[in-house]
Amino acid sequence: MQGLELSRRYYEEFGKPMLEQSFPHLLPLIAAGLCGSGSECFGFDDELSQDHDFEPGFCLFLPSEDLVSRRDAFLLERAYSRLPDSFAGFQRLQVSPVGGNRHGVIRISDFLTEKTGEPDGVLSVRHWVTIPSYSLAEVTNGEIYRDDSGVFTETRKRISRFPEEIRRKRLAGNLLSAAQSGQYAYRRCIGHGETGAAQLAVTEFVRGTMQASFLLCQIYQPYYKWGFRAMRTRLPAPFSGLADSLEYLLTTDNAEEAETKRQVMEDIARILSAESANQGLCRPDLPLAESAYEVDSGIRDPEIRTLHILSAVSSF
Repeated sequence: MQGLELSRRYYEEFGKPMLEQSFPHLLPLIAAGLCGSGSECFGFDDELSQDHDFEPGFCLFLPSEDLVSRRDAFLLERAYSRLPDSFAGFQRLQVSPVGGNRHGVIRISDFLTEKTGEPDGVLSVRHWVTIPSYSLAEVTNGEIYRDDSGVFTETRKRISRFPEEIRRKRLAGNLLSAAQSGQYAYRRCIGHGETGAAQLAVTEFVRGTMQASFLLCQIYQPYYKWGFRAMRTRLPAPFSGLADSLEYLLTTDNAEEAETKRQVMEDIARILSAESANQGLCRPDLPLAESAYEVDSGIRDPEIRTLHILSAVSSF
């Protein structure tokens, strides 16, 4: 059983009755569900995932103290801690009496501050440019089982995609990074006999390609260790099919395979340029680097446009 199903069943059998019987006055204010860190919040968990941080549990997201007092929050934490220790063959973790920092009672403002840096999730241009995509993925993943007020659901919806001008800046930077590393630096490193440096160029190309692919599909890229799985299962063609090509680039040597790898990167570059053109972000049939600069030049917001083209490029 995967974590999302386990969480929902545990909530329906024990959490929901607990709330309805003991905290009916809080039901209009609480959002219950599972989202945040962990493979189970993305639906990527398997049997191996169950060796750590895996348990029957759910989150109870609370608004500010002027709506739900510290006392009510404390009583809710106590009630959550008294829910059954095992369910469907799985044991709850003995991390803390209130379910640990992934489950249990969580202030919405604390959750949003941890993930976005802002307690209300209202982000400035600086935040949008620099925040890791995986942090936004962790705000908007998973499932919310109940949210009578709709406040948390609306916040998740509001930041479920990059604003278009931010998407352009981030896309432009990653397209340029992929072009510089895969189409230029790799060839020169091979020519100098620097196979280690060539592999670093490959890594940068893969990183830029993956981030550009998710941006073109308007889906947040999760944490790097789930990137390939998300690419294969969450992105449409042709991007889902790029995962195998990128794995090939990362896992083959830079001696006998160098020319083949160079051609693979050229093919991928054409796909990225073509899709950027299909979305009206640049003219068709441009080299990847030129596509990047055209995507950037189409930004209208002067605050975003005047930022360096690579300002929104981040690591995995």
